[in-house]
Amino acid sequence: MTRPRTAARTVEHPELPDVSLQQVLEALVDPVRRLVVAQLARAGEDLSCGTFRAPVSLSTLTHHFNVLREAGVIRQYYVGTAKMNTLRADEMEHRFPGLLTAVLAAAAAEEGAGPA
Repeated sequence: MTRPRTAARTVEHPELPDVSLQQVLEALVDPVRRLVVAQLARAGEDLSCGTFRAPVSLSTLTHHFNVLREAGVIRQYYVGTAKMNTLRADEMEHRFPGLLTAVLAAAAAEEGAGPA
């Protein structure tokens, strides 16, 4: 008996003109999501979900990935069974000039400052 053919897994992404500034800011307000975005920006390459270091469970991290994807901040795709993540930095820069750069710079400065 042959195995039924399955379609490739795909992930839905919003078009950035359909994403509001409010949605992006709400996605980036969470420190775990900023950590994910910062790790992607520093890596300079696409990362699988399992490679992120975050102080939350994997199921909670999945929720954070979904929020970032729905806000247009990241793009996700499958390579085999691994879900890969890429930062939509160029697209974000075109839609919201300077926003992602400013958020990443502020997060880095806050991280470097340590506890107040």
